[in-house]
Amino acid sequence: MSAVGADRRPHLVVVGGGIAGLTAALEAAGSHRVTLLAKAELSQSNTRWAQGGIAAVSTPDDSVEAHVRDTLTAAAGLGDPRATRVLCEGGPSALAALLARGVDFDRRPGGPDGVAGLAHGLEAAHSAARILHAGGDATGAHVVRALTARLAGSPVEVVTGAGVRDLLVEDGRVVGVRLLDGGQLAADAVLLATGGAGQLYPFTTNPAVATADGVALALRAGAVVADLEMYQFHPTALATPGSFLVSEAVRGEGAVLRDAHGRRFMLDVHPDAELAPRDVVARGIAEQMARQPGRPVVLDATALGEDFLATRFPTIDAACRRQGLDWSREPVPVTPAAHYAMGGVRTDTWGRTSLPGLLAVGEVACTGLHGANRLASNSLLEGAVFATRAAAALREHPAPEPFDASWSEPEPVPLGERADAVPTTRAELQQLMWSSCGLHRHADGLRAAADTLAGWRTPEVTDAKSAEDANLLLVARAVVAAALARTESRGSHHRTDHPATDPAQARHRSLVATEETR
Repeated sequence: MSAVGADRRPHLVVVGGGIAGLTAALEAAGSHRVTLLAKAELSQSNTRWAQGGIAAVSTPDDSVEAHVRDTLTAAAGLGDPRATRVLCEGGPSALAALLARGVDFDRRPGGPDGVAGLAHGLEAAHSAARILHAGGDATGAHVVRALTARLAGSPVEVVTGAGVRDLLVEDGRVVGVRLLDGGQLAADAVLLATGGAGQLYPFTTNPAVATADGVALALRAGAVVADLEMYQFHPTALATPGSFLVSEAVRGEGAVLRDAHGRRFMLDVHPDAELAPRDVVARGIAEQMARQPGRPVVLDATALGEDFLATRFPTIDAACRRQGLDWSREPVPVTPAAHYAMGGVRTDTWGRTSLPGLLAVGEVACTGLHGANRLASNSLLEGAVFATRAAAALREHPAPEPFDASWSEPEPVPLGERADAVPTTRAELQQLMWSSCGLHRHADGLRAAADTLAGWRTPEVTDAKSAEDANLLLVARAVVAAALARTESRGSHHRTDHPATDPAQARHRSLVATEETR
């Protein structure tokens, strides 16, 4: 990695290559010398696998106020109003920027009035059809392809296969990164856009690269994190090896969930049935599966027809057929799977963290936007909107905003290992997290998990795999600590020993690793 010759502009290092990292790099390239580091190819990110689409107001019968209301309702009393308004008001301009950068969103001849005849889908908990999609159910792939093409013609230096081991901190400020190969890269600012942490669990819709790297980097550097207990489980992944995601948009088009006897059980769970918020549907499926042990529930899309399914959802259609399933003729087995981290590195609405010189955007960050349950298809929009704002903050230095009063002071939490810690494997960690800190949680299981995690260690970090395992173990300890501290059930966080929602706990929980952890 070499600096650009005579370019004396401030140096920004972007870590991560999904929609948030790509957008931040493109937006900052006019004011900064930008180096984008990705530990894998740019095609390997959570964005690449996003199916449903991007939520943005773009039709006359929709409004920013309705999008704000839907987002806050889904967040189960924990959504940050300021961050929510920033997201929804920024939706139209983010959509315009994506169109300008070549994202070929699907269009519907003779469809509803809207931006240039774009096709609009409906998803769970949205009050209007505001989901823009591309390639039917390949929206993320189209976004990555378009932004990567733009990046190729920009001055941004892109380095793939570049794992980051730690953030460099001097006098309380982040001044660069330490790479896995032992090298260091100095920077005036570092922006984390590393995505999610699905590999904490054995069943996840996330790709193999989603190993909580950004949160772990931030914890080791002493940054504040928040809401780590809020992990969203997608209701419908194929109950086959690989946990392939079956988009919420399928249910938005009319598919229904049935139990082992063919009955639509979600009608008894929530007035919106299959289109209830994700946490409600996921728990409804898990509870129905418990009532019919050994048998999954099924998603019935047969009424939509073979031609429609193949055209509207070509990626899912192909995935079903690879598994020997013809979903146009028979319902397919589905199960919940880990999908999205609502918590992360605590930031303001400009992407700034508690550490000067460090920013975070996208799934790795926590603005409080998603609260306890993310509204479907707000994730790609989040990456685009807040990455643009982070670049503006670096360029224009707007005055810092105070966090909302609902944010708590960070609690120092020890996240290290005991002296007698023994080696563990990723599979052991994933199974422990699924059983103790998954869809249902209880104090006894969480305490036992915390003790077990403290007694585990990973091998010395020598390569990408060992670095990922170390990151997962550190973040698993933090997630369990956060889940144990929230003694209520709210959104995605369900405590069987505290099944009620406690209004007094409608606060974002922040924590920071104690000195000995770092």
